[in-house]
Formats: sequence, structure tokens, C-alpha cells
Amino acid sequence: MEILSYTFFQNALLGVLMVSIAAGIIGTYVVSRRMVFITGGITHACFGGLGLGFYLGFNPIAMAAVFAIAAATGVEWMATKQNVRQDSAIGVIWALGMALGTFFIFLSPGYVPELTSFLFGNVLTITATDICLFAAYLVVLLAFFAIFYPQIVLCAFDRDFAATRRLSVGIINLAMTIMIAICIVLTIRLIGIMLLLSLLTVPQMIAELFTIRFKTMMIISAGVSMICSVLGIFCSYWIAVPASATIVLTLVAAYAIARIARKIKAL
Repeated sequence: MEILSYTFFQNALLGVLMVSIAAGIIGTYVVSRRMVFITGGITHACFGGLGLGFYLGFNPIAMAAVFAIAAATGVEWMATKQNVRQDSAIGVIWALGMALGTFFIFLSPGYVPELTSFLFGNVLTITATDICLFAAYLVVLLAFFAIFYPQIVLCAFDRDFAATRRLSVGIINLAMTIMIAICIVLTIRLIGIMLLLSLLTVPQMIAELFTIRFKTMMIISAGVSMICSVLGIFCSYWIAVPASATIVLTLVAAYAIARIARKIKAL
């Protein structure tokens, strides 16, 4: 347990615990609205921002945030205002982000050493600044859900009924889409672009095996994320492999165990 005395490991644990809470909340909304594909589109659109940031010499995370929010609002605008099918709009944004990222990365002078961390994640590189930024985001997210929880749940499950109740469906959906985009950007360094979707979907799949209530699903998802993320970090230390891989494998193993347990209970 001497690893707990190191600051970088303490930052990693604190970071994954906060991200797990946010992922439990955001992921429940994503799964309830069947937005997993749009989340993947936003995630890959971030790659364009990373490439442009490296090419221009700007902060790549800041540029990724700009691309993520632009992609999220662009998909919502195309789907609601331009009568474009949402899956088609997501496909265009997805491909455009990856193409722009590849284009600017190859134009960037020299080697880009941080690119692997953004693609595959490196939880051990989380700094105190990253923790402060995510803590501020988590406070805003919790406050937003505390104030607008009934409207969020209604918009997540039945947008048409919410509209008949004169709720601001468009504003709620746009705000949640931006929240998703910011969450994606802030967690890129944790598990990377390629593996981020697992943290926003697998815990919710586990929760759905035991409940259909939105609030309960959020709590179970956050708890599962925290347990699996901490176990994944310790496993990565014990067997000397990247933490992102062990976190995802732990989540998938937990889902398999949960399904088996449910089938045994049903017998």
C-alpha cells in the first residue's frame, strides 16, 4: 500500500472518484435518451480540436472543448432546425473531427508525445489543476440537476409530453448536450478518446439490470464506476499495464457478473 503515499496516485484516485460521480449522472441521461452514438461523435470530434491545438501551439484541451461544444450544438441544431437525421449529422461530425485531427497532427512540426495519452488515456498524469477544474464542473453539474431534475427526467424519457407541458425542452436538451461535451473533454486525459464511452455506458447497463428509476440508476452507476475505477487503478499498478485498459476490463467483468447474478436470482 506504499503507493498511496505518492501524490500522483492520490490525484489519480481523487480524479477517478469525481469522474465516476459525473459519469454516473451524465451516463444515465445519455443511456435514457439513447444518445450513446452522439456521445461517440462528440468524443471523436474532440480529436480535431486536439490536432488544431498542437498545430497552433495552443492548449489542446481548450481547443478540444471548443470542438466538442461546437459538435454538440451543431448536431442538435441540424437535427432540430434543419430536418437532418440525427444519426446522419453525428456521422458527419464524427468523420470530420477525426479527419481534421489527423490533418493537423501530420502538419504539426516534430513528434507529438502527448497524443497517445489523449487517445488511450493516462490516469496517472492527472494534476491538481485537472482536479480543481473537474471539481468546479461537478459542482455546476450537481447544482443544475438539483434545480432542474424533474424537467431533465421528463425530457429524457418523453420529449413530446414535456413539450405539451410547456417545458423548455430545447434549452434543457442543449444545456445537457453542452454538459456532456464538457464532461467528455475533461475526462479525455483520464481514459482517452477510445475508451471514454465505456465509463458513460457500462455502469448504466449494470444499473438497468436492477432498476428502471432514473435517480436510483444514477446512484448505482456512480457507485459501480467508483468501485471499478479504483479496482482498475490498483490492478494496473499490480500488473504494470495502463490504467485505462484495466478500468474498462473491470467494468466489463462487473457487467458479466451482474448478468450472471441476475439470472441465478431469477431461477
